[in-house]
Amino acid sequence: MKQILIVEDDITMNRMLSNILLAEGYKVTSAYTISEAKHCFQSTTYDLAILDINLPDGSGYEVCKAIKKNVHTAVIFLTANDLEQDMIKGYELGAADYITKPFPNSVLRHKVKAIFSMLENAEKEPPHKIYDDGQLMIDFSSMRATLNGNEVIFAPLEYRMLEIFTRNKGILLTRQKLLENLWDSQENYVDEHTLTAAISRIRGKIEKGGKKYIQTVYGMGYMFTGGGTK
Repeated sequence: MKQILIVEDDITMNRMLSNILLAEGYKVTSAYTISEAKHCFQSTTYDLAILDINLPDGSGYEVCKAIKKNVHTAVIFLTANDLEQDMIKGYELGAADYITKPFPNSVLRHKVKAIFSMLENAEKEPPHKIYDDGQLMIDFSSMRATLNGNEVIFAPLEYRMLEIFTRNKGILLTRQKLLENLWDSQENYVDEHTLTAAISRIRGKIEKGGKKYIQTVYGMGYMFTGGGTK
């Protein structure tokens, strides 16, 4: 049974989230502060943490930094502000997704289910899968990456997308094909904006010094070129 930790100081919201996920068959633990969340992690390993950004004793980003020492714990941030800089900061810390309040219950269910499906698919991949072109190195098994020797932090969705791209180097992938590979057919939630935003984040992290890894083929899709010059 998947273990989920909810860190949300609003009691009503915390209970609502807990009830939704309990009904889906997950084991759920609730915390209301950063200190409570850290205490929970001392005794339990969670598959997913759902973190409110604004907490009474600090920021959800602090919790994310602490739990990302365990690379197997995915993170979803809850926020009342749909601000790009907040999202970028969360993704840089390794968050898998964001949910902006208020939101339909179905969005939470689909996003959680999609993240678990993605992680399970990654676990089925053969061990020690590594992409290395001399500058960009990605170890898909351990979810570690470096660019010119410097660590690069990718969210789980970004690792999955990079795995698809590197496996299909030089091959045009339509947006629909990418969506089909990223998300299975079991009613998992995804939209065009999620795909576009993820590709933009990946480009911002790896396309440095005139290197172009992902080429946009307008009206068709994307192609992974492997770090050629622009």
